[in-house]
Amino acid sequence: MNWANRLTLGRLVLTILFVLALTSLWTYGRTVALILFALAGISDYYDGEIARRYGIVTNFGKLMDPLVDKVMMSAAFICLVPLEAVPAWVATIVVARDFLITGLRLLASSEGRVLPAEKLGKHKTSWQIVTVVFFLLLLSARELRPGLEESGWWQIAWRYGGNLLLWITIGLTIYSGLGYLWRHRTLVRA
Repeated sequence: MNWANRLTLGRLVLTILFVLALTSLWTYGRTVALILFALAGISDYYDGEIARRYGIVTNFGKLMDPLVDKVMMSAAFICLVPLEAVPAWVATIVVARDFLITGLRLLASSEGRVLPAEKLGKHKTSWQIVTVVFFLLLLSARELRPGLEESGWWQIAWRYGGNLLLWITIGLTIYSGLGYLWRHRTLVRA
């Protein structure tokens, strides 16, 4: 197994640890979750970069990298719902899009084809990561300085900054999902 694929599997482990930290009652669980998620996001960049730079792109990587991305992002959005950072309908759209694309990839796989991630999907994932990190930063700040959520800047960031990022993320999530489905519509008709 090459280093790019090891990073992909490492991201899956980091995602599991992230969920444990974010949903725990640990004193600094939100801060630990932020660090773990940031590491997972950074590894997402580097696994693809390593694979392309050293010419070690594999079918395993083409399949598992986007799949682990989907697990990571779905877990993050689902975990942010009870913390009132993300509305349930937003998490539902993120997860539904990811199931749709994974299903499409499984259809392709049954025909001996591998559908790699596309550039727009990578931009979508980047915006999703930025959105999750934004909320995790605010949750961590509130955890490290109790009472901070009552300050004006925190409220403005949470409400307006968060909503802006959520709308950008949802727009890209829907647009990239529909575009991917359209480009591979022959799989659905078969």
